[in-house]
Amino acid sequence: MRRIRLDRIDRRILRNLLTEGRMTNVELARRVGISAPPCLRRVRALEEAGMIRGYHADLAPEALGYAVTVFAQVGLSSQAEADLRAFEHLVGSWPEVREAYMLAGETDFLLKIVAPDWDSYQRFLSSKLTSAPNVSHVKSALMLRMSKNEPGVPISEQASAQQEAEETALAELAHPGGQA
Repeated sequence: MRRIRLDRIDRRILRNLLTEGRMTNVELARRVGISAPPCLRRVRALEEAGMIRGYHADLAPEALGYAVTVFAQVGLSSQAEADLRAFEHLVGSWPEVREAYMLAGETDFLLKIVAPDWDSYQRFLSSKLTSAPNVSHVKSALMLRMSKNEPGVPISEQASAQQEAEETALAELAHPGGQA
């Protein structure tokens, strides 16, 4: 994975793909103001640099039979690295768990779990989660509704002041006296 410096065009590409990842390269190029071949090169460079990790369909859980979403705060009896890894590996094998985060503080892991209904979640809770090795306690919070769901991170139109100063300095070095 190589590191690349984002310019205004790269930020426009990322912002457009974040909101509409299925658009064609030709449409993306039109939106960001460059031709298709360099746009494709930039997208590939962003992928190779690890800034674009993948492309996904945004599925509607309720339309697919998953009416319940629960956030489970999990406390472990031991936080030894081997125990943390073993729990992460186990959680990775459970399809009901859609997201898992190791946290610092009172809660060791926060899990986002989907289920067809509350009874299904309770069965998962008792048969898998609370009976898992090293789990000391679980606190469940039922999601009532989602108020915001923005994937990715904020991508601003403008670079930070520091990035702009660096880009200006680099341009000045490449073309002293403002001559192209």
